[in-house]
Amino acid sequence: SQPNVPSIYLIHYPVSKMAVADFGPDSGGRLKGVTITKPVVYGNIARAFGKKREEDGHTHSWSVYVKPYRNEDMSTYVKKVQFKLHESYPNPLRVVTRPPYELTETGWGEFEVIIKIFFNDPNERPVTLYHFLRLFHSHTEVMLGKKNLINEHYDELLFQDPTALMHSLLLNTQPIALGAYKHETDFEERKSRTLNNILNAKKKIRYEINELKERLKTNKDAIQHLKAQITQAEEHDHDGITA
Repeated sequence: SQPNVPSIYLIHYPVSKMAVADFGPDSGGRLKGVTITKPVVYGNIARAFGKKREEDGHTHSWSVYVKPYRNEDMSTYVKKVQFKLHESYPNPLRVVTRPPYELTETGWGEFEVIIKIFFNDPNERPVTLYHFLRLFHSHTEVMLGKKNLINEHYDELLFQDPTALMHSLLLNTQPIALGAYKHETDFEERKSRTLNNILNAKKKIRYEINELKERLKTNKDAIQHLKAQITQAEEHDHDGITA
């Protein structure tokens, strides 16, 4: 099973080399004080065969990918995406030059995939993402291959002081698919749950801090009371000696 990438794509228009050249060798210079954020989703989807494949011992089929969070064609500003697999794979350095930016393979082990995103602006440095390819889960249906394992993450590409060329490319994307565009993971629900957990954790910490303050105040009061008793006892002893 493939990642939930739309199957109906709009026409893909490659970035014109002439358009890139029009901005000159410095890509039109840097636009100071400008910041553009492009949210992305990256990860993998895997499905167990149910048993080892006889010819190579592989247990799963899997796909690793990076895609836009919003419905837009990343190829407007992305030149290519490079996936670095485990060295046991033939040609472990795989390159995808057009969407969908994904790679499908089979295997038996989990490992870290290095995803490197190159941009159409030659003056913009590539961005590297690190993803741990997951195949195994304790859920029975996942283990039996009746259900996919989904392991994907939300991140943001931050373009600070982009060149005039990159700025133009980033702001002129087109939709990549007709109709509904969604991800395997409900990131809005995950965001809401995470914020809830943070708020609950803050409440707990605040409660514990207040508890500690109360205990500290009680201990300080006890120390002051003890000091007063010691002073009183010393004065009593001193009065007894002088008498």
